[in-house]
Amino acid sequence: MRKQLFFVGALALSMVGGSLYAQENEQTKNEELDEVVVTATKFDLKKEHTGKVIYTISQKEIQQNAGNTVVQLLNNLPGIEINGANSNRGRQIGTYIRGGRSRQVLVLIDGIPVSDASGINQSYDLRLLSLNQIEKIEVLKGAASTLYGTGAATGVINIILKKSSKQAIRATYEASIGTYNDSKSFSARPNNKNQNVSINGTLGNLKYLAYFDLTGVEGLSAAKSKTDQVFEDDSFYSKNALVKLGYDFTENLDLGLFLNYDEFDSEFDAGAYRDEARNTWAFSQVRYGVKPKFSYENGEVYVLASFNKITRDLKQYSSFSKSINESMYEGTAVNIDVVNKYAFMDNKFQVITGFNFQEHKNETNTPFAQINKDVANFTTSDPYVSMVYISDFGLNVNAGGRLNIHSNYGNHFVYDGNVSYNVMNTNDYGVKLLASYGTAFIAPSTYQLFSQYGALTLNPETSATFEAGFESYYKNYKLNAVFFNRKVNDAIVFQSLSAAPWGVYANSNGTVKTNGVEVLSEAKPLEYVKLTANYTYTNKDDNEGANNYIPKHKVVAGVELTPIKNAAFAFVYKHIGDRTVFDKYGSFGPRGETVTIDSYNLLDFTANYSLLNKKVTFFGTVSNIFNTDFEETLGFSTLGRNVKLGVRLNF
Repeated sequence: MRKQLFFVGALALSMVGGSLYAQENEQTKNEELDEVVVTATKFDLKKEHTGKVIYTISQKEIQQNAGNTVVQLLNNLPGIEINGANSNRGRQIGTYIRGGRSRQVLVLIDGIPVSDASGINQSYDLRLLSLNQIEKIEVLKGAASTLYGTGAATGVINIILKKSSKQAIRATYEASIGTYNDSKSFSARPNNKNQNVSINGTLGNLKYLAYFDLTGVEGLSAAKSKTDQVFEDDSFYSKNALVKLGYDFTENLDLGLFLNYDEFDSEFDAGAYRDEARNTWAFSQVRYGVKPKFSYENGEVYVLASFNKITRDLKQYSSFSKSINESMYEGTAVNIDVVNKYAFMDNKFQVITGFNFQEHKNETNTPFAQINKDVANFTTSDPYVSMVYISDFGLNVNAGGRLNIHSNYGNHFVYDGNVSYNVMNTNDYGVKLLASYGTAFIAPSTYQLFSQYGALTLNPETSATFEAGFESYYKNYKLNAVFFNRKVNDAIVFQSLSAAPWGVYANSNGTVKTNGVEVLSEAKPLEYVKLTANYTYTNKDDNEGANNYIPKHKVVAGVELTPIKNAAFAFVYKHIGDRTVFDKYGSFGPRGETVTIDSYNLLDFTANYSLLNKKVTFFGTVSNIFNTDFEETLGFSTLGRNVKLGVRLNF
């Protein structure tokens, strides 16, 4: 209780500090409400004109957090908990938004849905992404299936990759080294290494960008040892390559092309508290596509056509057969999205229409079963429409619907609507009230439909989300708060049935309910001091019969200092509350009981210093300053105190 009072007190102090010490600045307009986002409508839209909750990670924040990973930055946002962000890089992660699981979160890369069609839930693995190739991240909260289709139930993470410079040629090189220890061991060896290079520019009507990244991590076991036995280190090595080309044929017509290749190799252990030196993963991803775009009077139309293939090769030691089992998983996805926006009445009304086609295939070969892609596949063909109204007096309305036409289960209709009202909006102060309601769906994966545990009779998992709140600012102080409530029906779960005692995927009876609150505050009491804090409360029904690892209380607070020119220092504090795990098989104690994982607190530090007109930037991080010993996931290791140093060169 005292800890929670401390956290609430810290949040309140940041608010009071902003009120007492905010400096008057007539040139300052609220950045959050004036910000342009694309995820809300698939086109540029001022954030003040949408009733959806959208959080962003800017390029400035990405550069200030050099040396971290995509999941570590996402883990600082309100309403997001990424299980595995502070564990061995080779461990699979869980991306939870507002109490939902990874399958209920849709990941986009430059607006294109990405998924692993060979996975159990088809969820995308964020470990495949390099932070250094990202320009910006937008996270849209709540149901978004009207615009984005299956999977967009609790949120959409839109990864926006870097664009070409307007100069003829620009280049960036970055290198960093660091330690990689848990809290019970220390080694000064540089076991965490990264280097990346980017070349980009514009030559006449041609835009180009080429990026390459290498990462190597070792020194930490995936599983945690409960005894004095020292477990073997499990390494992680990744490569990321990206090529983007663009050509402006005319002022109104341009064409974009991209080719993306990512891979990583990692070692993993036998399970919770169980070491194993012979288990290895090899992941690879190939993405390529094209985006022609045409602008006309009062409108714009574009086509996003892409192909994505993810391959996973698994080698795992079997204690039963005393041999190495080899498995291969290959998932492919084709996505074609045709989108048109037409605006009229001086851009007060916008009508967005689109048609989305997706095809997913699963090819799996294991010692226990095979899944043939000629059988394990499905298509969706979805027409959708969304309308936006922007008034002169602060009222904004967005509503739409989508018809999901699925090759297996038939048709399903979803809809949503959001409204916002800017009560006040001046240089000094403003308040925006917002509310939204939307339905969403999650199509069964190819594995859930066609594997030996699958069922072709599965219906899509459906949900409905309501949220309401406000965003406000007064001079150099911001305060946002939102309440959310979600109900899920026909949840796809793994059940043991009398007709199939070995287990089968089925739609559950009953409703899973989740509600909570997100609060975000920001204050700048002095020109060189910025205070931020966010708090998330999540209350979820515990009736899914699965591990959740979702804290009921989570606090993230930060202090950013810029005392001298071209230098920035920041401290970030995180409190992760107690989490519960339903021990279905008795892995951690009596079978069928709930295990509670203790809360923990972390403090991280980052520093940046630039010189020579920002052509050279030195950066460093100290994570888990107090070397806290904690558990993110029962039975697996977590990172202790570690140091990382690096340099970025701009040419």
